[in-house]
Amino acid sequence: MPNPIVLIMTLLTTAISLQGCNKTNEKPEPESDYKHFTSVMALQNKLSNLAAISDSAIRTQRLNVLWDSLKANGEIPFTRNDTALFLYKGSGINTVIWAGDFNGWNANTGGWSGQRLSGTNIWWLLKTFPADARLDYKVVVNGNWNLDTDNRNVQYSGFGPNSELRMPQWVFPEETLLQSGVLRGTLSEPMFITSSTQNLGYQVRYRIYTPNNYTNLTKLPVIYVTDGHEYADDRLGAMLIVMDNLIHQNKIKPIIAVFIDPRDPANGNNRRMSEYRANVKFANFVADELSTHIDQQFRTDTSAWQRAILGTSLGGWNSAYFGFMRPDRFRLIGIHSPAFDNAILQNYQNSPKLPLKIYMSTGTIFDTQNQARSMKTILEEKGYPLRYKEVNQGHSWGNWRALIDEPLEYFFGK
Repeated sequence: MPNPIVLIMTLLTTAISLQGCNKTNEKPEPESDYKHFTSVMALQNKLSNLAAISDSAIRTQRLNVLWDSLKANGEIPFTRNDTALFLYKGSGINTVIWAGDFNGWNANTGGWSGQRLSGTNIWWLLKTFPADARLDYKVVVNGNWNLDTDNRNVQYSGFGPNSELRMPQWVFPEETLLQSGVLRGTLSEPMFITSSTQNLGYQVRYRIYTPNNYTNLTKLPVIYVTDGHEYADDRLGAMLIVMDNLIHQNKIKPIIAVFIDPRDPANGNNRRMSEYRANVKFANFVADELSTHIDQQFRTDTSAWQRAILGTSLGGWNSAYFGFMRPDRFRLIGIHSPAFDNAILQNYQNSPKLPLKIYMSTGTIFDTQNQARSMKTILEEKGYPLRYKEVNQGHSWGNWRALIDEPLEYFFGK
């Protein structure tokens, strides 16, 4: 019979040996301080607690782990309810300012400078916004305008990419992403038409979108789009994707779109400032020359009730001007964030009701809400068919691209 003491010693030795076999030389992973913070204050408290750690190496390590986790989870900036905590991290920094749609892109506006979290290289700024807001911005670091590189959300503008603040209740416009199984229409190569001397007297570039199965279709409605090169850009207006999706989903009739490019084909100079500001020669060029040419060359419905004009900012003013000056040719008037002057408001105020159907939208944060609301009042008092939309956004393509489906469905819905 085995000696009990020898047996116990053998078992202990074996256990110790097995324990040793399970050991590795790897260092344990640092504990992550990241979690689903229920409030901005909870995150601020965590950052402040970590900043107070006396050992600089441990402090830096734990802050970096938390920061990387926030970045990986798309939580820079950090938003909860109606509150946003802008965050920026970097060395050798004296000033950090956030500038964007929310302050008119003015870096000198008071109240938008960040504070450095003591003992760290992290800067923060606490702000409140409507819970469904979406806004473009950049970070101005030591006077230099930069993308927020730790924010993965980017929205292109006519001047390049911006970082994007998405508040929790903002809804992503799924119609701007090509849906599964969609059969695509066709965008032509650039075409050119030379306007008569009594109108513009120069060459204009444009492109034509025709829907899938075009050769088997007839009497198609047409929408003319100013700033067409931007509306047709997938990074900006994404209008080609939106039309393909809506036609595929049977939400609108198949349509033709004419994307008018305001840039001079010879030198690239943008002529929108002269063309879109109540320019009767531009209106007559599109109404009498371009649309007549399109009707002759494509399978269009030539009724003024099946011909739309769409534009944004000055292009929105231009759309309203087309409705006032040329309702014989254009009766579907699409307006995004209109940069109206008083004259166009007075035109509609003082004229009899015109045969028009109007869609108008505006942002409410440093956008054209005052002009749009004034026009809305005039149109409603006169009994115009009107669909009006306000969104908590600024004057940007992130605003307009999410609202392209609305005038299309209003004008051409099935």
